[in-house]
Amino acid sequence: MSETVRADDPQQVVRLVAEFTARSGREEEVARLLLALADDVRREPGCLEFATHRVVAPPASIDIAHGPAPIGARFIVTEAYRDEAAFAAHLAAPYGATFNAALGPLIVEDGSVLTFLARD
Repeated sequence: MSETVRADDPQQVVRLVAEFTARSGREEEVARLLLALADDVRREPGCLEFATHRVVAPPASIDIAHGPAPIGARFIVTEAYRDEAAFAAHLAAPYGATFNAALGPLIVEDGSVLTFLARD
């Protein structure tokens, strides 16, 4: 008898953060590309989360040191996929390759910087 794995089992879920920095003057173009990609990715059956963020300044009322990320130009995407197979399917999706090809000339890095995460 095989064991049933819950869709949100922390032992199976692939979690990551993707980060990249838009070249000066290309921020809105990057934002549009990212929002279009998000629509496709969120429809993937194995996608649990695909949340896009742009780094902004802290509220004026909060006295906090600014981080190293360029405000307004730095994008962060938090992602979670049901398991490794779902993440592999995400990577194989044709719209991902189209997005990466369009994104390449618009960002400072050679590509998205990926950081994989594990829940404690």
